[in-house]
Amino acid sequence: MKIKIYILLVIAVLFQISYTYSQGCDGDEPVTTKNGTGPEYKIFGYLQTQYDYTFNDINENSLTFKRARLGIRGNVANDFSYYFMLEASPFIGGVGSAYLMDAFVTYHKYNWAKISVGSFKQPFSLEVNTPCNGLTTINRSIVADQLVAPQRDFGLAILGGNKYTKFRYSVALMNGRGLNVKDNNSKKDIIGRATYKLFDFLSIGGSFRYGYPNNTTDTRTTYGAEMAFKLNNLKIQGEYIYDEGDYNRAAGGGCGSEPVELGEKRDGAYIMVSYDTKWKVQPVFKYEYFDPNIDVEKIGYQEMMTLGASYFVNDKVRIQLNYQAHIETYINIDNDMLLAQIQIKW
Repeated sequence: MKIKIYILLVIAVLFQISYTYSQGCDGDEPVTTKNGTGPEYKIFGYLQTQYDYTFNDINENSLTFKRARLGIRGNVANDFSYYFMLEASPFIGGVGSAYLMDAFVTYHKYNWAKISVGSFKQPFSLEVNTPCNGLTTINRSIVADQLVAPQRDFGLAILGGNKYTKFRYSVALMNGRGLNVKDNNSKKDIIGRATYKLFDFLSIGGSFRYGYPNNTTDTRTTYGAEMAFKLNNLKIQGEYIYDEGDYNRAAGGGCGSEPVELGEKRDGAYIMVSYDTKWKVQPVFKYEYFDPNIDVEKIGYQEMMTLGASYFVNDKVRIQLNYQAHIETYINIDNDMLLAQIQIKW
């Protein structure tokens, strides 16, 4: 199946579109007022209530908040902006109470050299940097959750370009330990992502990370390639991520996912197809694989297919239904899942 998805990714790279960079879970561009007077700020947030049903022997099921977030962003003077967001869901982050997720200040006078300092998403991966309320499937891909971890960290970033430019980049120096913990070594991770728009509908992109997740000697290196396609209402996007070296076992997976034990070398990829219909329904199909240890054949390797749809009641309310078919190659497990989610944002 790996060969098949490589072929699909090569095909998809011929038809791509650039996606918005997002350091948080809302748009990061400076806000403006309608009449140009008064404070320039925006209060935003969203709730994602979710029901999970697992097709196993005990028919495990649960009602949760996938996310419950509240934030504010705005401008101070002409050249400085701020972004602040809290996570209030007790089911994510492992702390059981509200905590600070994103908080950063940006100097944005120069379009090609904007500077951000604070807590924000790593500039790695198309799917990770897609706003959480704009994801096409309820969950991000397994490889993004497992290998782009920690997805959020403390650091300093330099960004260039915007949605109107052909080229965009982001480079960051980050602690490498994640949120809610103190850095335990003097080395920093360097992480970067760049995209180039060849045409209005076509772009290519890649990501890179080199860091010291646990100490000053053992390193980690990660590469990513991303692609997407948009032709009228048809959308296709895909990514491949390769990772090797040490990793922080305490960092956890993305958005509350359970981390797995990784080998020395690991990789994964996904490709996703969706279509925006005139009935406000967006069907989606996603195929992905994840190999936590390339050197050990079959054990731990998994594939998953997601079939589902989103219904947009309006631009503030969305209902999603996803069926996840899990495919294990070594020991088959009854763990297919049905996920249902209602999202309200403001």
